[in-house]
Amino acid sequence: MTSRPLICHIIYRLAVGGLENGLVNLINNLPTDRYRHAVVCLTEATDFRDRIRSDRAEIYAINKQPGKDILAYKRLWYLLRKLKPTIAHTRNLPTLDTLFIAWLARVPRLVHSEHGLDMIEIDGRNTKYNRLRCLSRLIVDQYIAVSQNLYDWLRYDIGISPSQLTLIYNGVDTSQFSPVGEQSVTPIGTAGSIILGTIGRLETVKDPQSFARAIGHLLQMRPDLRQVLRVVFVGDGSLRQELESTLAEHGALDLAWLPGFRNDTPAIYRLFDIFVLPSLREGISNTALEAMASGRPVIATRVGGNPEIIPDGTAGFLVPAQDPQALAHALLRYIDNPDLRQQHGSAARAYVVKNFSLNTMVENYDKIYSKLLCAL
Repeated sequence: MTSRPLICHIIYRLAVGGLENGLVNLINNLPTDRYRHAVVCLTEATDFRDRIRSDRAEIYAINKQPGKDILAYKRLWYLLRKLKPTIAHTRNLPTLDTLFIAWLARVPRLVHSEHGLDMIEIDGRNTKYNRLRCLSRLIVDQYIAVSQNLYDWLRYDIGISPSQLTLIYNGVDTSQFSPVGEQSVTPIGTAGSIILGTIGRLETVKDPQSFARAIGHLLQMRPDLRQVLRVVFVGDGSLRQELESTLAEHGALDLAWLPGFRNDTPAIYRLFDIFVLPSLREGISNTALEAMASGRPVIATRVGGNPEIIPDGTAGFLVPAQDPQALAHALLRYIDNPDLRQQHGSAARAYVVKNFSLNTMVENYDKIYSKLLCAL
C-alpha cells in the first residue's frame, strides 16, 4: 500500500463510557505513521470527541433513529463507500448489524469486538442476537474479547473459532492514573472523612442503587459512621433522581456528592479512600483499573471480567451482585482498618502496572490490524 490504511471504528455513540474511553486511548496511541482513523457514530458524537487528539481521527455522526432506521443504514453505506476504509471495526451489539453494511460496501477487512453485555442481553443468551452473531461469522475476519469471560462466551456459546478470536485486556495509563497528584475538592468536606466513591453511568446495569442501600446498612449498623463517611457518585443517567431518593430514604443524601460526569477523573480517584463497582455486569472495567492504578482498593461485584482484574483479598474484595449487605460488610472491613486499605491499594497499583498497561493494549491491537493488512 502506498498510503496509510484507514481504520473505520463504528460505534453507537461517542460519549462518556468505558468502551469509548478505550477507543480514545487506542486512537491517541497507535502510531500515526502506520494508520489513519475515522470514528463513525451511529447516533451522535458528544463533546467527548474532544478527548481524541485533533490530528488523529475524522468523526462522523449518522444520526440514526431508534429501531431499524433504513435511511441511516443507507447513509452509512454511502459514507463507507466514500471513505474506502481498509478495516471496519465494530464494537458491541448496537453495531453488530452494521458489519453487513460494511461488507456490502466492500470494506476489505472486518473486525468485531465485545466489550461487555448490557441489560438487554445480560446473561448472553438472547436467541435473536446470538443468531445474528453466528451469522456474522460468515464475513468477520477477526473477533476481539476484552475479558476471558467474554472470550469463553464467544468461543463456546457463539462458536467463534479460536483462530479468529483474540483476548485483549483494556489498558490504563499508569502515569496519568497514579496515587501522586492533586485531589478534587468536594462540597461535602473531606477533612478526617472516609470517602467511598464510584464512577459510572447511573443506569440499571451499573446498579448504583445497591451502593446507596449499602450506605444505608452501614449507617444502621454503625450510626457513629455518619460523622466520617462521605459518598461520591460520579456520572449521570436515568437513575439519578431515583438514586437521590434512595440516599434520602436512608438518611445519607447530605453525606453524598453527585457531580455528574467529570473531566478530572485522575484527581477524583485520589479523593477516594475506597472505590466501589456495584455493577450487574462488566466486561473489563476501565474505572476499576484506573482506581487500582491510582492506588485505591476496589470492592466490586463478582460478575463478568471483574474476577480477572481484581485479586480478591489482596487488592480488593469481590461481593455478590445486588447484595447491599455483603457490600456493606466489605466496606466495613476497610473502614475499620486503614492499614489494610493502604496495603491493598499499593498491591492494586502494582498489579495493574504489571498486567494492564496501556502500551500492552495498544501493541496487541496493532498486531491484529497489522496481521489483517498483511493478508491483503
